[in-house]
Amino acid sequence: MPMGHTATAHAGSGGLTATEHRLANGLRVVLSEDHLTPVAAVCLWYDVGSRHEVKGRTGLAHLFEHLMFQGSKNVSGNGHFELVQGAGGSLNGTTSFERTNYFETMPTHQLELALWLEADRMGSLLAALDDESMENQRDVVKNERRQRYDNVPYGTAFEKLTALAYPEGHPYHHTPIGSMADLDAASLEDARAFFRTYYAPNNAVLSVVGDIDPEKTLAWVEKYFGTIPGHDGKQPPRDGSLPEIMGEQLREEVVEEVPARALMAAYRLPHDGTRECDAADVALTVLGSGESSRLHNRLVRRDQSAVAAGFGMLRLAGAPSLGWLDVKTSSGVEVPAIEAAVDEELARFAAEGPTAEEMERAQAQLEREWLDRLSTVAGRADELCRFAVLFGDPQLALTAVQRVLDVTAEEVQAVAAARLRPDNRAVLVYEPLEANAADDTDETDASDENEGAEQ
Repeated sequence: MPMGHTATAHAGSGGLTATEHRLANGLRVVLSEDHLTPVAAVCLWYDVGSRHEVKGRTGLAHLFEHLMFQGSKNVSGNGHFELVQGAGGSLNGTTSFERTNYFETMPTHQLELALWLEADRMGSLLAALDDESMENQRDVVKNERRQRYDNVPYGTAFEKLTALAYPEGHPYHHTPIGSMADLDAASLEDARAFFRTYYAPNNAVLSVVGDIDPEKTLAWVEKYFGTIPGHDGKQPPRDGSLPEIMGEQLREEVVEEVPARALMAAYRLPHDGTRECDAADVALTVLGSGESSRLHNRLVRRDQSAVAAGFGMLRLAGAPSLGWLDVKTSSGVEVPAIEAAVDEELARFAAEGPTAEEMERAQAQLEREWLDRLSTVAGRADELCRFAVLFGDPQLALTAVQRVLDVTAEEVQAVAAARLRPDNRAVLVYEPLEANAADDTDETDASDENEGAEQ
């Protein structure tokens, strides 16, 4: 049987507990009992994301997420979806910069099925991976890129800002969706090598949360996952460290068919897992989360220069996190006016810091968001995996709420003053195609008149 230990409830964990175990092949297993409802969540995180990809093969991690639903040795075609949904469960998978995850939520009596399905594709997917499934899912991913990025207003903003914020050659310079050219270039052997390298038990964390019998669950995990061999060929991801401050403002203007002018910016912030990152999260919540935030009150309510104004955070462990500003202008308002107002609000916040009322409201909002995630079996399973993979300790998920509440107003002000500066951001400005065309027409008319006068 696997070795493991049982954790006691930590302060600030709300009484939640988790047990940690490790199989002989390296698979880490985290179990958390919750008998409130007769359901169980299975979550499997593989320590592979777009940061592990190399130039010319971007998008492979996301492509493989899709290939994992195309059958394995004992489950053909769309069988994984059919078996889970037929048993009354739900399932999906996602890819990010830092990981790929797969998850099911099942009625308790169907838990063994979910564990068998995940083990079967971890251990035998290569038996079913062929040219047909490769081409099928390549087309699916390319179509997803068209629908979510290329053919929607502001769809490429995330990709463009990421490329600006992280320099060429940085492992986070490209997003998980990948480029069309790289998706076309990926071969079947590329996919097979990717699977052999990263889809191994010693590169994964499995969490099971809910109405479970831990001893029986662990026995099932050992039965189905225990014979899958590990793999030692994985190289560590490239170094993602960067200076704390960009040192200049990076800008790009995009003229597209968008409904309104927009100002978007990415500020370089502290790495996830640090106290400074939690302080930055509180700062961005005060500044731009919800209708009570400073930017909403200034731009949308008072000035009426914007129809929407938000400021959120992309937490990253292997590279600096990003503070994500997104403002859509009101009709006729120019972006420089918006940018000046934003800079004025950020400078005021850096000089004065948050009020006691703002701190209480922001921390309460972040506390509610954390508790919402931990209160569902699926959300807790995902957070246990996240902290195990990215920080080495799943127990940190159970005390994250308290760490946010421990942040002081002085720390929030300090991180805002240090990081929310014009020389520490990448800026993307969207101009509607129609407005630009109108400007061009006016300039052309004036030019023609001048030429006629000269003649």
